[in-house]
Amino acid sequence: MRIRSFLLLGVLCLPLAADEGMWLFNQFPKDKVKEKYQFEVTDGFLDHLRLATLRIGSGTGAFVSPTGLVLTNQRLVVDCLKAASGHDYLKDGFYAATPAAELPCPNLDGAVVVEMEDATKQVKESVKEGAKPAEALARRNAAIGAIEKACAERTHNTCTVVKLSSGERYDLYQYKRYSDLRVVFAPEQAIALFGGAAADYTFQRYSLDVAFLRAYENGQPAATPQYLKWSAEGVTDAELTFAAGNPAPTSRLATYAQLTFYHDTMLPAMIGRIQWRLLDLRNFAERSQANLALATRHLGELNTSYKFTAGRLIGLNDVRLMARKQNFEKKLRAAVEHDPKLGVPAGKVWDEVATAYTEWKRSERTYEILEKPGAIGSEMFRIAREIVRLGEERGKPNEQRLPEYRDSNLASLEAGLYSAAPIDDPIESIMLARYLEEIRALGDREVPLKAILGGRTPTQAAEAYLKSSKLKDVAERRRLAASRAAVEKSDDGMIRLARLLEEPARKLLKKHEETIEALEVSSAEKIASYRFKMFGAADYPDATSTLRLTFGAVKDYKDRTEAKVLYDTTFGGLFSLAGKTAPVLLPDRWMDAKGSLDLVAPYDFPTTCDIAGTAGSPTVNQKGELVGIVVDGNLESIALTYLYTDDTARAVHVATQGIAEALRVVYKATPLLKELGVPEGKKSGTE
Repeated sequence: MRIRSFLLLGVLCLPLAADEGMWLFNQFPKDKVKEKYQFEVTDGFLDHLRLATLRIGSGTGAFVSPTGLVLTNQRLVVDCLKAASGHDYLKDGFYAATPAAELPCPNLDGAVVVEMEDATKQVKESVKEGAKPAEALARRNAAIGAIEKACAERTHNTCTVVKLSSGERYDLYQYKRYSDLRVVFAPEQAIALFGGAAADYTFQRYSLDVAFLRAYENGQPAATPQYLKWSAEGVTDAELTFAAGNPAPTSRLATYAQLTFYHDTMLPAMIGRIQWRLLDLRNFAERSQANLALATRHLGELNTSYKFTAGRLIGLNDVRLMARKQNFEKKLRAAVEHDPKLGVPAGKVWDEVATAYTEWKRSERTYEILEKPGAIGSEMFRIAREIVRLGEERGKPNEQRLPEYRDSNLASLEAGLYSAAPIDDPIESIMLARYLEEIRALGDREVPLKAILGGRTPTQAAEAYLKSSKLKDVAERRRLAASRAAVEKSDDGMIRLARLLEEPARKLLKKHEETIEALEVSSAEKIASYRFKMFGAADYPDATSTLRLTFGAVKDYKDRTEAKVLYDTTFGGLFSLAGKTAPVLLPDRWMDAKGSLDLVAPYDFPTTCDIAGTAGSPTVNQKGELVGIVVDGNLESIALTYLYTDDTARAVHVATQGIAEALRVVYKATPLLKELGVPEGKKSGTE
């Protein structure tokens, strides 16, 4: 009996529900959308949306005019605003009424996927049958590097091979890059992040987390004929929407053993590390108002990270979710073992995955500290490590480098490395001291502790390393990054620390590759292949921070208290929550404009789109018109990392009606509204 025949017996059902799916643009379920929403998605619709969507930094944006105007999140341009000397644009906001006034954003770039092609055969043929996992991984990486290099030389685009379905499929993406981006508009941070960190991953939401950039080429606004037209009408209840973006990696193809590892080991370790840093910063902030002002942004970032990590753990605490995963896995394994061409031996791959994670479990905390994510909160250590590794990796053939240091990723890496965003010395001292506390706890068996601390306390050592470093100077970073010899000779404190930790970190990275990553070309890939053979194009691969398309309806829901949450928020609701202190203190210009605003105009709205953590995703209606932009999701959406549900999980979007109303009344941005095609003087809310 073949696997597909086994499916027909009804033993195993395709685990897709409702609006589930972060779909590839070249594998979009048109029939599913037509069946549920009676709307026919055409190739033209998909191509237009893809070519209008950009990856921007760690998020997404979209062209919204034929002259390079881009809509994205305010949070993605914070470093650009902070880098402007002599102005506090985070406090006051920014608007350039003319092109000459637009604010350069030198360390941020955008990228559009202009071509996609299947590279599976090229990658898989590089791995000889029967090769050991470590050898297979090395051969696969070499093949990917060679494919990317050949593509870049042929097309002069940025080329990246994207691994899908645990290596069952590989696609080659070609990106057109826009390296000259300039800020056109960004609101005050008080309104962009209204409610502060406590409001992250919530709904109802009152966030104007938007910004406009402009892409330039050869010193002139870029010609962008593929742009999204602005919807003056916006969304209505139950309306079908589509959101394109670059969702954070998901683990929906993970086995039950992997999810158990995340629940028992990985996530608790991460939460504990973040909690200590939050405690350190809160203690610092309590000492003075100046300290509080300095720590606020960092506390917000850590609180968001904590909420997201804890939310994933809460999701795995859901016995229904875990039971659903375990039940599906049992049926899948049974289907494999009943297949005469596979049989019981093929089912042992699940045991191999479980064994590998059991063996790795003891190394996870050390790996998190020494390798990934490393020194949480310390920007200086991140910079130092990237400089040290950049020098070492550039000396290798492209195909032998760590993935993040291959030619296809260097532009994005260097953009972050050379960011001129200010670094707060007191915060760096606190974060580095906490990291060195973690290093000390590892002991001499894991790290050269005597050389690192030199008889000092972690706090004393942190101060010494930072005081003797010049890495706050972008020019110094560039000098060191350009020469491996300069790195090796450098007596910079942070470079010395990164070098001292490099050997133990590399040793652990190699162990991770051989124990965990090698699974992706052995056991985990086999499991993915079984699933792929069953479902094929009817299934979607896990998210990989690359371009995807989701769909869903504008929809209310009931929260955990069974209270109904309406499908949108309004300006009236915003003012009803406004207070006299941060984080609900509105900027003066907003209070002055209250009498002129349409208080029933839609502001933010939720949908069932399966975003799983992406930010800045353009959201369009059936006409392909822009109706909103994704901020994040509600708390219940965090568990979508592991399994989709539309019971209460929602994506949260800023509505185009609300954006236009704010631009018209609060910011008097008439030229910008004109470029967007919003009729002059038109109310942006209900008719």
